[in-house]
Amino acid sequence: MILGRACILAAFVLSIYAACAGLYAARTGRRDWAVSARRAIYGLAAVSVAAFITIELAYVNSDFSYSLVAQNSSTTTPSFYKFTAVWSSQAGSLLLWVMVLAVFSAAVLYSTRRTHLQVAPYANAVIGAVAAFFVGLMLFAPEANPFLASNPVPVEGNGLNPLLRHPSMMFHPPMLYSGYVGFTIPFAFAVGALATGRLDAGWIRSTRKFALLAWTFLTIGIMLGARWSYSELGWGGYWGWDPVENASLLPWLVGTAFIHSIMVQERRGMLKVWNVSLIATAFTLSILGTFLVRSGILDSIHAFGESTLGVPFLIFLCVIALGSAALIVSRLPDLRSSHRLDSLLSREAMFLLNNLLLVGMAAVVFWGTFFPLISEAVTGTKASVGPPWFTRYMTPIAILLVLISGVGPVIPWRRMSRAKAAALFALPGMAAAAAVVATGLLAGLLHSVWATLMFAAAAFALTVMLREFFSGARARRSLEGGSLPAALVRLVVRNRRRYGGYVVHAGVAVMLAGVAASSAFNHTAERSLKVGQSVKAGDYTFKYVRATSDAHNERLSFGAIVDVFRDGRRVTTVHPTRSWYPVNSDRMGSVGRFFGGEATSEVGLDAGLTRDIWTAIQPDLRPLRPAIAAGNRLSGIEKPEIQAIVITAIVDAYPRKATTATFRVIVNPMVTWIWIGGMIVLLGAITAMWPAPDALRSRVSALAAARLAGAGRRAPSEA
Repeated sequence: MILGRACILAAFVLSIYAACAGLYAARTGRRDWAVSARRAIYGLAAVSVAAFITIELAYVNSDFSYSLVAQNSSTTTPSFYKFTAVWSSQAGSLLLWVMVLAVFSAAVLYSTRRTHLQVAPYANAVIGAVAAFFVGLMLFAPEANPFLASNPVPVEGNGLNPLLRHPSMMFHPPMLYSGYVGFTIPFAFAVGALATGRLDAGWIRSTRKFALLAWTFLTIGIMLGARWSYSELGWGGYWGWDPVENASLLPWLVGTAFIHSIMVQERRGMLKVWNVSLIATAFTLSILGTFLVRSGILDSIHAFGESTLGVPFLIFLCVIALGSAALIVSRLPDLRSSHRLDSLLSREAMFLLNNLLLVGMAAVVFWGTFFPLISEAVTGTKASVGPPWFTRYMTPIAILLVLISGVGPVIPWRRMSRAKAAALFALPGMAAAAAVVATGLLAGLLHSVWATLMFAAAAFALTVMLREFFSGARARRSLEGGSLPAALVRLVVRNRRRYGGYVVHAGVAVMLAGVAASSAFNHTAERSLKVGQSVKAGDYTFKYVRATSDAHNERLSFGAIVDVFRDGRRVTTVHPTRSWYPVNSDRMGSVGRFFGGEATSEVGLDAGLTRDIWTAIQPDLRPLRPAIAAGNRLSGIEKPEIQAIVITAIVDAYPRKATTATFRVIVNPMVTWIWIGGMIVLLGAITAMWPAPDALRSRVSALAAARLAGAGRRAPSEA
């Protein structure tokens, strides 16, 4: 524990020093101070990793002398969840944030140590200041201190929140935080570029991959959160989500716009104001998402309860937003571009339209998520908007976005003739028309006009992408020979950024087509059933066969076996359950510790390419009340074997005495394509980030030449 506290103190000192030394180096041009500031970030990475390892070891060993471990773990918590429980708490998540920030920052500052000599010190100072804020919270706010001692030391811990006992949720927070933190890097370099007036595309080239990496982590985090919600909380439909989950979309949408927009600046020197504004907004929204978890201003299952950290976060948020705006306004004359759009039918025009749509989606999400606060401030009454409101505005924007994703990447820069555009998009247009006809024949055109339009847009975009891959591979084969698959591989390897982007666009089209199908054509039913009774959803009949129960050290589970039929033929059997986890309390006996805590649902799920069959259960525990009361009366008996007998009796009694249970059943067509689309998006992002062999060789040669040229005159402090 002493080591952990020492690491936090050292991290705070190093953060402050990195910020001050970086700013001093930037203002004076002292190269030795710039090197020293950069090395302070290296040191910050080392001590934050050491602190994180220290708290991880405490979790793994169930060391309840750490208050954080006692609050969020127990001896019965499975080892996997012990290892990942550190970020389920406020203090642990802050430590994770600092560690990821320090490691990311050390990597980018090391890679740019011989470039951007004027911009990097300012970026170093920004990174140090951001790190100092988060480390300062851990150092000076007791509720944020991961190394606070327990007094007295409990014999047993509270255990991990039952809602978090899902593999997706254990990886969701670190992925989400890595995305949030990753946007710090391009933001810091954007501040450096604004401060020095070096507003060309140099800072973009050096941080583009880190922006893409942050976007990728954020994508993984959002997808994992969606999967967790789908299989754990009870699927509430699209936009029936938690405010914090909605807020995580905001930096993702703006970050997506930034990644597209910087290509225009690199190629045409345009959209400079737009780019610095987007990255400043993305970083601000990342802090906003973290603020929501710690402020309690919106009701959220992700919030860490009552917290005093909301005010510091709000101040920090305002400083970032107002400071960025002031800096951008002060540089407006330098940010103007001498180039203008030559034609609305050009790649830069399509990228700009793409950005406007993404920012428009972010505005809709922001307004809908924060509407309770807005309405309370204006009218004095807290009101909220539901899924229909989101769907009304988001659906047409999403359809246009998919359509533009198939147009923008394939038309040339500057201008394109209408005749050439007509020839280029004739085949994709026919594919879109075929999708409309197919939807009309299979599902009825008027059943969902919006879903039909989304299928058409997705067919258009996917046809464009497939043709680009096919024509490129065919051209490569004509030049180099070999088979068409081999030519396709060579094509992608030598143009990873371009074709990786195509794959990402294809994945988004597939994903949104899955959303359209599952939202427009799903069937839902909810009913209380006795054993032997059935409920119908669409073409499927769900029959309650019998009740089930099970006991483990960390939970009691009560569920059901449900047979699913279609046209009189059994297609699958699912096993929905609801589990109760123990609470550490001296006032409760072994039985009361289970039923005094939270319960979670484990849905019965049969997934397929064409449909998902989803079931959840709410067991009726009233027949068990006498046995539970008897168990509580025996709570004073400390013998484990007596308590085990009581629990076994309760578990054995449920299947015999259970009379009714409430079931919620959903038949979701094509919902699996959402996850398939997400995997395609990640494949494309990894392809785009992976360094091409030629680029890697060029970079190594350039670094070697720089080292040879400067070997005789490098300052000792830079060695």
